[in-house]
Amino acid sequence: MTPPRATCRLQLHREFPFDAAVEAVPYLAKLGISHLYASPILSARPGSTHGYDTVDPGAINPELGGAAGLDRLSQALRRHEMGLIIDIVPNHMAAVAENPWWWDVLRLGRASRHADHFDIEWADSDPELRGKVLLPCLGDRLEACLERGEISLAEAGGERVLRYFDQCFPVDPRSQGSAPSALLQQQNYVLASWREAATRINWRRFFDINQLVALRMDRHAVFDDYHRLILDLSRQGVVDGVRVDHVDGLADPIGYCRRLRAALGPEVYLVIEKILHADERLSADWPIHGTSGYDFMDEVSAVLHDPAGEVTLTGLWQSLSGDRRAFAAVAADARREILDRLFPRQRDRLLGALRAMRLRADDAALPKAVDELLSALRHYRTYGGESGFDSGDALELEFAANTARPLLNTAAAAALAEICRVLPKAPVRQRFEQLSATLTAKAVEDTAFYRYSRLLSRNEVGSDPGTLALPVERFHGNAAARCSAFPATMLATATHDTKRGEDHRARLAVLSELAEEWRAQAIRWSGQYPAPDPAVGLMIWQTVVGAWPPDFDAAAFHQRLETWLVKALREAKQRTAWDDPDEGYERACKGYLAYLFDPMRGFLAEAAALVEKIAPAGIRNSLAQTVLRLTMPGVPDLYQGTEFWDFSLVDPDNRRPVDFAVRASGLAEGADLALLLKEWRDGRIKQAVIARLLAFRRRHAALFAEGSYEPLAVSGERADRLIAFARRRSGEALIVVVPRLTAGLETTVGPVWSGTRVAFAATEATDLLRARRVQIGPEADAGLMLDALPLCVLYASVR
Repeated sequence: MTPPRATCRLQLHREFPFDAAVEAVPYLAKLGISHLYASPILSARPGSTHGYDTVDPGAINPELGGAAGLDRLSQALRRHEMGLIIDIVPNHMAAVAENPWWWDVLRLGRASRHADHFDIEWADSDPELRGKVLLPCLGDRLEACLERGEISLAEAGGERVLRYFDQCFPVDPRSQGSAPSALLQQQNYVLASWREAATRINWRRFFDINQLVALRMDRHAVFDDYHRLILDLSRQGVVDGVRVDHVDGLADPIGYCRRLRAALGPEVYLVIEKILHADERLSADWPIHGTSGYDFMDEVSAVLHDPAGEVTLTGLWQSLSGDRRAFAAVAADARREILDRLFPRQRDRLLGALRAMRLRADDAALPKAVDELLSALRHYRTYGGESGFDSGDALELEFAANTARPLLNTAAAAALAEICRVLPKAPVRQRFEQLSATLTAKAVEDTAFYRYSRLLSRNEVGSDPGTLALPVERFHGNAAARCSAFPATMLATATHDTKRGEDHRARLAVLSELAEEWRAQAIRWSGQYPAPDPAVGLMIWQTVVGAWPPDFDAAAFHQRLETWLVKALREAKQRTAWDDPDEGYERACKGYLAYLFDPMRGFLAEAAALVEKIAPAGIRNSLAQTVLRLTMPGVPDLYQGTEFWDFSLVDPDNRRPVDFAVRASGLAEGADLALLLKEWRDGRIKQAVIARLLAFRRRHAALFAEGSYEPLAVSGERADRLIAFARRRSGEALIVVVPRLTAGLETTVGPVWSGTRVAFAATEATDLLRARRVQIGPEADAGLMLDALPLCVLYASVR
């Protein structure tokens, strides 16, 4: 099977099942999509809105339509010559009664066939938990719940169960008696308050979620049981590709991918959800097509930011927040805090593995050394083996150790050296790497990103908020490396997990070009409309400006922002949090948002004026980003509905229903793109560019699958404001030129680019976005290439 030409990610759930996807297939085929890319389809927790809480990997989710519904979707896709890629979740399952594996473990304990399917510490150091599973599911202490009669004996499905409100727990068939308190003493689990999870949990969770239990996917029996249906669907031709969720949570991600590749065969498309640091590259050891695209998302956003605005933006953030730390320090502090707050038990397990190695170090110094090493890491995790780490991982560990060492006393520094010496050993390495991945996700993306608001367009999954911009040269270098190593990797600009919509980020990027003007505006607002917390105020203002929809409805926008605001405040975990909400503080912040939306106050009019000014440059960023995603090495992925403008907020906002009928009726085949650009607010210009380039990809699939990537030299006054490259393959070439940093230009088409030239061999070419033939080279005038439309994609026959 050849890799997909283009994918479209759909979020399936009870309100949008397989049959709803079937209805969207004809439109997606017409748009130019080759493969539907679906969220998890295996049986999930009842009512799940996302599918990442699997309860039975041996069944298709009945809420999506079951096997019959999947068959209808498969047939619809085949009729339109499309394929299906599915998201799978081998790291964890739902720890709920509906999960037969989990139920069996709770019922029979170590005697269960599935006892070793889950990452449970059966030999726990806590005597009460040895041979048992902690269930931190109560709203109070166990004794208090029993005293109030909240736990009772009942019958369900012909067996005795214990009930706690709507939760149900099995009773070991060997148990005797009927009093709940006596029965609980005989079970293979221990009920406890949810507040005890962090310090007592004896099984690995997905992050800190008590309803998701990690699997031992490194065990062959677990791999076979989990993947049986997935592999059957692949062999039957129903599934053409797989995306692996949270691969870094597994004990041996590369080993897992090797086994999955062997089971799927060499042709099945295989990508992983993997967050790469700016200096991190996938090694050739990974038998995959690439990642799900967060690395490209970071790069294409960063190259559209102006580095000249960094000093001003940093100064604004520091003056309003009072926090002078660089983002790296904010992230490191968050790591220390979250390690202690959410994952002390997982850290204890790591320390136990280290102590079992009989290190030549002061035992009391180990915790501090471990904490600082974990806090200094920048990568999600390493991928070591008994022979050590590859060069990239070795450099990352050396960086982390060098960063941690000055913060340690003599004993702790000696302990750090010993830790680094034994890290390649399997028990220690596994504990360290899995904790590192979990800690990075929760402390950085889900905490530090909400504490640092210099420019929110850079606070995105896969990005480093401390890095404002990316030079064009590095952007080209990364693309060339991708073309060489993983030419079929996914290219994403929006996903179900992104913090902000792709066009939301593209608009905010303009503020990096107008940093002084933005600073002055923010300072005025801080005086005119003082927030309960100035840092929160800056975060709100940016979000209002970035997410401002073309079809502005004040009440609807206010409601969306309020939902986002509460989540942002709780994720920051500073004044309020999910596990300890401060309702008074949240009311004050929501009240401030309502104050801003009071039309009598003037803020909305001022924000609207700023949006009106920066929106055109933001749209140019959006269109440039779209063209780059569709033409650079890799497989472009379209997140559901984002062929129209995507000014969304973090979930659940970015998972709102999509009206595919409206999009289908709006598809303007053969329309004049310059005219559509003038009416940009309806989003049809973006959709039309996507459709036109995907149609070309269909006709010239080999050029994109096999073509080279060659940066083109740009000269002249505005050379730094263009991104230009060519894709070549045996007699044909694609030439792409898009602008960047256009906010300060009096116009962005025609004469403003005259004198700026793009080097390419003289030839005649077809202009794909203007439906005309043009003569270019040996140095093409950018003014002619970018007339009427600030985008240029040419196709030429070359020698």
